[in-house]
Amino acid sequence: MTTINQTTINLNTIKGKTVLITGAGRGIGKRLAMGFAAEGARVGLLARSQAEIDLAKLEIEQAGGTAMCFRADVRQPDDLAHAVERLRAKFGSLDVLVAAAAVQGPIGPLLGSKPKAWNEAIEVNLIGVANSCRVALPPMIERRCGKIILIAGGGSAYSRPNFTAYASSKSAVVRFGETLADEVRDHNVQVNTIAPGAAYSTMTDEILLAGEERAGRKEIEDAEKVRVTGGIPAEKQIALALFLASEKSNHISGKLIHVNDDWKRFEQDNMKAELYTLRRVQKV
Repeated sequence: MTTINQTTINLNTIKGKTVLITGAGRGIGKRLAMGFAAEGARVGLLARSQAEIDLAKLEIEQAGGTAMCFRADVRQPDDLAHAVERLRAKFGSLDVLVAAAAVQGPIGPLLGSKPKAWNEAIEVNLIGVANSCRVALPPMIERRCGKIILIAGGGSAYSRPNFTAYASSKSAVVRFGETLADEVRDHNVQVNTIAPGAAYSTMTDEILLAGEERAGRKEIEDAEKVRVTGGIPAEKQIALALFLASEKSNHISGKLIHVNDDWKRFEQDNMKAELYTLRRVQKV
């Protein structure tokens, strides 16, 4: 299991918190689930694949962590509401939501993509995030305390040809997060979005399988590099997520933060309003 250097960031406020992670059976969702569990959080694992979340739960428990499984589809609000109800009944609260459930969607030019698959990517990646927030927010607002962490992806802050569904949905997630953060700011709930960087996952394999003709030369070259190197280390992704889930980030909300950004300098200082938004203004 991945561990984080305790001298790097104080994680005392993570232990004992209840964290619901969608898309927790694989990829970034599973990485973050393992990381939160390693630091003492009680983790709710939600995904469409029962086998995947069962395996994640087993790995967490074998390492001494605590987890619950919820087989659910983020496109179905009732599924999500039931999961939150069971999680709160078991652990007493919901402190953090990590909305990581996502699909790649069709790869290739828009005119060659199937509308059903294109629309499904929007439904999972954007509407699924909104559905997750709808069920997570009421208990957070009631307690006047909560953290919501959304996951962006390639194309959310720049053009990504041949991935229109994924890029569009992830860009929308960023603006959704910024807007929701303003809506719930007075309830002491912080909403931020992480750009996790490229890491090896089933999506990497999907790009390679699509080939250069559909994905484009640059995408294939980048995917090959990620396949060989593994991409962004899990430790960097987990460290940022843990920070945004902790009380150390109570002064930060409505931001899009990449794992490679110099985010640690804002542990005690406020960010200027225009920094780390969808426009990605970098100047201080």
